[in-house]
Order: sequence, then structure tokens, then C-alpha cells
Amino acid sequence: MNEIKLIIADDHELFRKGLAELLRKHDDIKIVKSVADGFEFMELINSQFEADIVLLDITMPNMDGFQVLKELKTLTSNIKPIVISMHNDGNYIAKCAKMGAHGYLLKNTDEAELILAIRSVNKGKKYFSAEISEKMINFMSTHSISENILSNKETEVLGLISKGLTTKEIATKLFVSSRTIETHRANILKKLEVKNTAELIKKATKMNLI
Repeated sequence: MNEIKLIIADDHELFRKGLAELLRKHDDIKIVKSVADGFEFMELINSQFEADIVLLDITMPNMDGFQVLKELKTLTSNIKPIVISMHNDGNYIAKCAKMGAHGYLLKNTDEAELILAIRSVNKGKKYFSAEISEKMINFMSTHSISENILSNKETEVLGLISKGLTTKEIATKLFVSSRTIETHRANILKKLEVKNTAELIKKATKMNLI
């Protein structure tokens, strides 16, 4: 029986340890590495470290899951990412699917579904549960994925706008020019199809972007 070599990438140590303990009960799955952020994971991949699957969190320091998915698409690595996240809104799910995730699981997923997802993805299939697929379809039916999902930098700018920071304050915080921030702000307004900050905050909140 060929073992499924698996990496866990999550910034919560207790979650990593608990997940590893659960997976060790299954003889066909071998945890080959556990890392705390995306940067550490990409260092492994760039050093030709061999693994079949990574269980990938989205919200991590240094390099988040979205950045990891983006980096993996530029490499020849055969590792298949399964996102395992606390975020259950269609925006996150659709974005991960578009960026190359082979599966998406919630952190409260039960053991049986987790194992099914790992084994399915290892066989070359995609794994999105009925609940996750429904959320993604509902989101995609009302939003254009290519136009309306914000980039990582736009999401960061949006978060600072929602906190009431001015263009100059955001520029200083992100070490860029005010003009760059104005460009990001204009792109965000266009993508979310709103005309001003009040409408932006209202729609971004509704879409779970902030």
C-alpha cells in the first residue's frame, strides 16, 4: 500500500498537533512535515521536499494560504492543496477553487469526511462537500469571480478603509504612495460596483470581505 505523504500548514500549534494525532490512526497516511506558515511551507517545496498533499490554512502570518496557492501554480510541484479553514463563505471558497485548491474543508469537518477528502484528492479527484459546493455555486451565481474577488493587497487596503484610515494614513502604513492607494481604492469600488465609501463598507460587510 502506497502511503499518502502529507504536510500540515497551519499557524495554530494545537490544531496541527490534534490533526496529526487524528491522521496517524490511518496507515495509508503519513505526516511528513508540519509547518506554521506559508513561507515555511514554500521553503520546503522549493527545496524539492516530496509530499502528495498539503492541508492548508488560509489565515497565516508571513505568507497566507492565498499566496501559497498562487505560488504553487507557478511551480512544477505535484503537491495537491486541500484548504482547511474556519471561513465558510462563498467568497473564500470560490477564490480558493479558482486559485487551484483541489479541495476545501471546514475546520469542524468530521474525521470520516477529512479522510475521504484526502484519499479522493490523492487519486486525482477534487473534493468539495455538498455544503461547500452549494456556498460556492450561490456566490458564483451572483458575482463574477474574475472581476469581483479582490487581490490580497486590495483586501488589505479595504480592511484599513473599514477602520477609518485616510488615504495618506494607509499609504504610510503600507509604505507606498497615496496615489497607489487611490488606485487600489478605485479598483475596489469598481469590482464591488459601488460609488462611495459608505456603499463600499456596506457591501463588503455583506460579502464577508471585512
